[in-house]
Amino acid sequence: MKRVIVLLLVVFGFSVTFAQSSAKKLSEYNLEKRVAIQGYDPVSYFKQNKAIKGKKEIFTTYDGVIYQFSSAANKETFLKSAASFEPQYGGWCAYAMGSVGEKVEINPETFKIIDGKLYLFYNAYFNNTLKSWNKEEISLKAKADANWKKIIK
Repeated sequence: MKRVIVLLLVVFGFSVTFAQSSAKKLSEYNLEKRVAIQGYDPVSYFKQNKAIKGKKEIFTTYDGVIYQFSSAANKETFLKSAASFEPQYGGWCAYAMGSVGEKVEINPETFKIIDGKLYLFYNAYFNNTLKSWNKEEISLKAKADANWKKIIK
């Protein structure tokens, strides 16, 4: 009987944690109708080193967020380690997160992989923030990490 109670408490604890995590993502992440990265395939950034638009019919949901894929193979890769393919800072512009601590839209085709993590950047109207990020990446990354922690608390 004690084992059953302990098991139920553990399951309940995971459920509450998942629900909080999912709700936080849906409220703080850069999503359009719950779709991440404007429908771009998160795996393509890593496997093909390029931004490839996902197909609406090839998708999965992870922590309440919808991810679309350009191929079934990329979807399978994602399912093996979903968290490792999620964009940093909820998919908001990494430069803006580091420089001013704000959530700014991105151009999903402007990105950088750093230490196996995906960073996305604003790029429009003659303002490619990836170029600015590259000039002071170490300090901006540290500031962006700290700013993002404040946002998701």
